[in-house]
Amino acid sequence: MSNDNKGSANAPAISNFLRGIIEADIASGKYANRTDDHGLPLPEIITRFPPEPNGYLHIGHAKSICLNFGLANDFDGRCTMRFDDTNPEKEEQEYVDTIIDSVQWLGFGWKDEGGDHLYFASDYFDKMYAMAEYLISAGHAYVDSQSAEEMASHRGNFNEPGKNSPYRDRPAAESLDLFRRMKAGEFKDGEHILRAKIDMASPNMNMRDPAIYRIRHAHHHRTGDDWCIYPMYDYAHPLEDAIEYVSHSLCTLEFQDHRPFYDWVLERCAEGGFFKHPLPKQIEFARLNLTYAITSKRKLRQLIEENIVDGWDDPRMPTIVGIRRRGYTPEAIQLFAERIGVAKSDSWIDMSTLEGSLRDDLDEKAPRATAVLRPLKLIIDNFPDNESVECSAPVHPHHPDRGNRTFQISKELWIEADDFMEVPSKGYFRLYPGNKVRLRYGYVVECTGCDKDANGNVIAVHCNYFADSKSGTEGSANYKVKGNIHWVSARHAVEAEVRLYDRLFTDPNPDAGGKDFKLALNPNSKEVITAYLEHGMSNAQPDDKFQFERHGYFVADRVDSKAGKPVFNRAVTLKDSWGK
Repeated sequence: MSNDNKGSANAPAISNFLRGIIEADIASGKYANRTDDHGLPLPEIITRFPPEPNGYLHIGHAKSICLNFGLANDFDGRCTMRFDDTNPEKEEQEYVDTIIDSVQWLGFGWKDEGGDHLYFASDYFDKMYAMAEYLISAGHAYVDSQSAEEMASHRGNFNEPGKNSPYRDRPAAESLDLFRRMKAGEFKDGEHILRAKIDMASPNMNMRDPAIYRIRHAHHHRTGDDWCIYPMYDYAHPLEDAIEYVSHSLCTLEFQDHRPFYDWVLERCAEGGFFKHPLPKQIEFARLNLTYAITSKRKLRQLIEENIVDGWDDPRMPTIVGIRRRGYTPEAIQLFAERIGVAKSDSWIDMSTLEGSLRDDLDEKAPRATAVLRPLKLIIDNFPDNESVECSAPVHPHHPDRGNRTFQISKELWIEADDFMEVPSKGYFRLYPGNKVRLRYGYVVECTGCDKDANGNVIAVHCNYFADSKSGTEGSANYKVKGNIHWVSARHAVEAEVRLYDRLFTDPNPDAGGKDFKLALNPNSKEVITAYLEHGMSNAQPDDKFQFERHGYFVADRVDSKAGKPVFNRAVTLKDSWGK
């Protein structure tokens, strides 16, 4: 896959308020003619995708990925890939690796003519520390020696202002000495903390002398034990953006109240000569809230730890690795992101929009195949024993240039169990004694009866075929039947494990309002069956996708499929079975 900033969808750009802001900034020349520290020209528009490597990405992150990389691509800009690894206790290389893989699978990259723009916040620890020393020296920060409980009690609330720390007016030299000793490892976790000096009476709680460095004696996945103090996210985030020359820092709405501190940090550091104007601009947009799903990392981890699902890549999970294994394509995810658009206020997006995007993408792409999921034996009594006849069907009905696939018809076939009724209901046109149907791409047959076991269950259906009725032959036009059923030859069929996946929850908002999301688990979210497929399906490779006619879209499982023995996951049904 190309590792440039381009996605794989070529749809025209859809207007939204973010695009309007960027267009206005381009028109004003706000970010034009910038150069980096080496004097090299910078793209006018630079965005970033900054995940913390503490878990697997989910569908909400996919929206942000498509948005940030997509806007950068549309405006001939750059999107940097940055790991916000400032919390060593929760971050692992495993998460770094899977995040990189997920973003590239979605069709995006971070290399351009200017180089490889894959960054880590930990790359900037020295710079962040130097800026913190400057803030102390300039009177904008101080070391607080209160306990966490004392700090919390002095913070106030939305109705009353906070109280100044007794250490707030500590001399800059004393705070600087303590901060350096914090860095040297002289103190225990929580013994001191570095705070910005802003306004404890601010109506915005985020401006009440927020913490900017804390002591953490923890091993970091990249820097090892070099550091025992780490920057807080709200301090590190704007600095990372400025170091990477980000023009538009796109965040979800929960960061709106943090924006004043974002701007404060950048302005103070610009005053100290660390950055030049124009500074990055933070803009907030609504996060993705998807019905019938949860995206809380804690709750997703709970599903795994309690063996409710089979891991982060379980096809029922909303993680990118999960939906990829389910059978979703990068193009379907990009189409979904385009359809839901970008808003300034939160709303719920129905799961059917995501599923519909996959159907629309796969309808044009997926080759067709025949699969019998609930098998019942059909015996053609007058068909010659041990003989077979070749039948053919289009690989894709709308693309004749893709050719035909071939398969055999023989005396014993597998059909769907619900394609036979001993006593038909009104409007039933499939197999029942005395009725004729066409075997799709094959012959017309007439049902003559059935066999039952000792409990009265139908175990085989009998019929006779009309030798001059084969599809595609001149004689087929002489037979007019209403029923048309699919089948596979029992002698030639591929036996395969098929996993029928459905939505994980029955409640559209399973954890809203403090509800116990486990009470909304769908008991039918996974069913494993043995199915019979047309013989060519033995050649399916992991990640190959097909439309099983009448059933839906399926993918050869990328983990469990083996050479000659694929395992299939249902990605989505042909129609929305959850529609009202």
